[in-house]
Amino acid sequence: MIRKTIREIWPYVALAILVGVFPLVATNHYLQFVGALVGLYSIIALGLCLLIGYAGQVSLGHAAFYGLGAYTSAILTTRYHVNPWLGIVAGMAITALVAGLVGRPTLRLHGHYLAMATLGFGIIVQIVFHEGGDLTGGFGGIPAIPRFSIGSLVFKGDVLNFYLIWCFVLLGVALSSNMVRSRMGRAMRAIHDSEVAAQACGIDVAHYKLKVFMLSAVFASVAGSLYAHYMSYVSPDAFGLAFSVQLLVMVIVGGSRSVWGALLGAGLMTAMAEQIEKVEAISDLSTVVYGLLLVLFVIFMPKGLAGIIQQLTGALLRRRVGEAGARAAS
Repeated sequence: MIRKTIREIWPYVALAILVGVFPLVATNHYLQFVGALVGLYSIIALGLCLLIGYAGQVSLGHAAFYGLGAYTSAILTTRYHVNPWLGIVAGMAITALVAGLVGRPTLRLHGHYLAMATLGFGIIVQIVFHEGGDLTGGFGGIPAIPRFSIGSLVFKGDVLNFYLIWCFVLLGVALSSNMVRSRMGRAMRAIHDSEVAAQACGIDVAHYKLKVFMLSAVFASVAGSLYAHYMSYVSPDAFGLAFSVQLLVMVIVGGSRSVWGALLGAGLMTAMAEQIEKVEAISDLSTVVYGLLLVLFVIFMPKGLAGIIQQLTGALLRRRVGEAGARAAS
């Protein structure tokens, strides 16, 4: 029992230690900024992992939910002087409402039809951000967004925001891991394998699909609010199609059916994106690069990096068991 508890807890402890040590080791502000971005994208990837990997529903519109969270917090805090912590809650509520309204008709679709529907939704939301006039700031966006604060502690700079963002990541990992082991997680896996079979077993397929779609949208909204108050500025260009494709690639590369794979994919793809932006020859072709990577992983490594690590770990464990058995026999 104790060994089982240790096996379940040690990944969280290891991640917490890594998060605590990272800013102390990576004293370069650029690395701390990239670490914060990895945290933001990890939150979105966790929600997409639940939606794609466990419920089997594809979305190309999660950049829109990310933007809804960012713009809701930005508008409320700059225009109406709402506390940023209330802004993040309001963003979650509004995004969940929008996701519910969008999800009811679109989740009746399947496969590439669902992907196209969510893609269309994402394009519409970005157009609203562009054409929102004084409310959204139009193409210029919204500047001077206030920082999060707790009493006299204001979350300024990369280090404090890094810790704040990764606290939300740790919470998201814990919630996601608990969910996939719950009754809802079992229902989602059944829907992923076969909606017809799941419905025959008495599972309310439409209800669970909508529920996980709204939950994944809320994850993206939280990341968007954190992004807005970290950067102190939002503009429509950050929430377009290219970012939705990048998010999808993160989940597939990391491993769509692994909560920890979402973090792995977010870290790898964020680092890759930063390197691509530095190379002028391919910076304008980033979406093509992500698309090619997506195709390669779907064909040759459908379980992603997490699946490869799991296979290697299993092979190593079986080898050790075999060696131990051979020694015992001799």
